[in-house]
Amino acid sequence: MPPDVPLADRLHQRLLAAGAPPGWAGAGGSARLRADIERLARAEAPLLPGAAVGELVDVVAARVGGLGPLDPLLADPAVTEVMVNGPGRVWVERSGHLERVDVDLDGPTISHLIERVVGPLGRRADRTSPLVDARLPDGSRVNAVVPPLAVDGPCLTIRRFVARRVPLAASCAGGVAALLAWAVRARLNVLVSGGTGAGKTTLLNALAAEIPPGERVVTVEDAAELQLPGDHVVRLEARPPSAEGAGEVAVRDLVRNALRMRPDRIVVGECRGPEALDMLQAMNTGHEGSLSTCHANGPADALRRLETMVLMGTVALPLAAVREQVDAALDLVVQVARRPDGSRRVVEVAEVAPDRETRVRRLAGGAGLEALPGRPARQPGAPAPDPAWVDR
Repeated sequence: MPPDVPLADRLHQRLLAAGAPPGWAGAGGSARLRADIERLARAEAPLLPGAAVGELVDVVAARVGGLGPLDPLLADPAVTEVMVNGPGRVWVERSGHLERVDVDLDGPTISHLIERVVGPLGRRADRTSPLVDARLPDGSRVNAVVPPLAVDGPCLTIRRFVARRVPLAASCAGGVAALLAWAVRARLNVLVSGGTGAGKTTLLNALAAEIPPGERVVTVEDAAELQLPGDHVVRLEARPPSAEGAGEVAVRDLVRNALRMRPDRIVVGECRGPEALDMLQAMNTGHEGSLSTCHANGPADALRRLETMVLMGTVALPLAAVREQVDAALDLVVQVARRPDGSRRVVEVAEVAPDRETRVRRLAGGAGLEALPGRPARQPGAPAPDPAWVDR
């Protein structure tokens, strides 16, 4: 039986008017919140059946302490993205497919949800700052656009953080997984490329899981999403400017600072701009085995994208010098894509080959490993790739 909506509204308003007591914060706060809601519900509707009271408590607790009507969607492990395209029904990506769900939101509710996400982070979303990026406590990434930029009303996109680690073998054939694991342990520099939602961050997490324990790893991200399993991991996250336009810390600043933190490896969550130059220089100056991602349609395009990002910076380097940096720094480019069935798979692995016209040499496709890399391992004493991987 659906909960009594007017009663839920009344209880919500009473809780807001009373304010949040100290008991709602900290350990056990959620249980105390639910107990207070149940007490108010019993007082307002003493004849309400027990099952209906439980549903009512769930609805009001979600409004007070969560994201209200979006909470059931975020609790569904099959949902990887929630999209609110202004007032109306909500869309989700479930098991790799887009679908509309039976949730309708009006403009004020969407604005309230956005404020609930960005407010605790010291950010705001209004006419003077209509674009905002944030993340939920579980690491899920949030993007919000409000009027006047969002013509049809405030828009909210939540990309859920997947706590479950995905092994390499789940994204590629056995021989390809063996090659990629060897590449990480042999300290080759690897770039993961693909489109939006293709699974780049998931694959980067799987690659980083192959880093030997004890190595000091510094991760740099625009929005913290990586969850590396090692014990010696330092996570850095960029900071946008405040409402007054001050206090910005860009990814490039963090990459430069990471070099002073005695890292064995540097993992840049995603290269989008001039920080690509600092990442390449780190790879070329004793930080072998570093990992990063970028948006590109293929391995050759990924190299050109990196060159373009370096040229976007303030250092006026000639293209030939930039190309030499890219060719010397990178060893492998791994292309990942989302298939029509919704799965994310490695569709190509290429070795950087400056002597070729395309500058890359294909090592693997979606069906499996086709050839072994010719570039040597950067880790002294690392074993050579096993030819048996090609047959797996």
